Amino acid sequence: MATTMPMSGLLEAPVRPVVEARPERLKRAFDVVAALLLLVLTAPLVAVVALVVAVGLGRPVLFRQARVGRDGSIFELVKFRSMLPIDPRRGLVTDADRLTSLGRFLRATSLDELPTLWNVLRGDMSLVGPRPLLPEYLPRYSPWQARRHEVRPGVTGLAQVTGRNSLSWEEKLDLDVRYVDTRNLRVDLAILRATVRTVLRREGISAAGTATAPEFLGTGSLAETGGRDRAPV
Repeated sequence: MATTMPMSGLLEAPVRPVVEARPERLKRAFDVVAALLLLVLTAPLVAVVALVVAVGLGRPVLFRQARVGRDGSIFELVKFRSMLPIDPRRGLVTDADRLTSLGRFLRATSLDELPTLWNVLRGDMSLVGPRPLLPEYLPRYSPWQARRHEVRPGVTGLAQVTGRNSLSWEEKLDLDVRYVDTRNLRVDLAILRATVRTVLRREGISAAGTATAPEFLGTGSLAETGGRDRAPV
C-alpha cells in the first residue's frame, strides 16, 4: 500500500479555482532564483557525478528525451544517464538489463536529476509540479488527467512525495490534478521539504516488479465524477 504523504491535511485541502493560486510570475521568480542558486551550489557535485557517469556508464553523460510541458508543449528533458545503451548483442534490452548498480544509486539519491535544474532555469519546468511524461502518453489521458498540463511540470511534485513509483498511474495522475487545483506557496514549500525526506529515505524508487515504472497505457474511457475519474477501465 502506498505511503501517506507526510504533510498533515494537504490532501484534504478543498479544491479551489486556479484564479486563487499565487500568481504565476511569483512562482516563476522563485523557480529562477532557487534553480540558479542550486546550480551554483551543486556545481562541484555535478562535475563529480559527470565524471563518475563517464567512467561507469560511458558517454554521453547526459540523457536527453522529449517530454510534455505546460499546455502540451514539447521540450527536451536533461538528466544524467543512469542506464547502459540498448545493445541486443550483450543482452541489454529492457530497463532491468540496462540499469546498473551505479544507475540505481543515482536514481535512489536523485543525483540524476541535477541537470534538470537547467530545464527549470530555461522555463521548461518548475521546481514543483506534475512530473513531465512522454509525448506518446498524450492521447491516452482522460480529459481530467490531461489537466495536469495546465501548469509547468516539476522536478518534484505531490505524487512524488506521496508514494512516487509505488503508486498506480491512476493515483499519480489524480494527485497531479489535485496539485493543479490546490497549488500555492505553502503547498510548494511543503512538497519541497517532503522531497528531501523522501530522497533521504529512498522511498518508492521503482514500481513493484519493474526496474523503474511501467508504461502508461491509459485508463480506458473515463468520466469525470466528483472531481476524479470513477468510471471502470
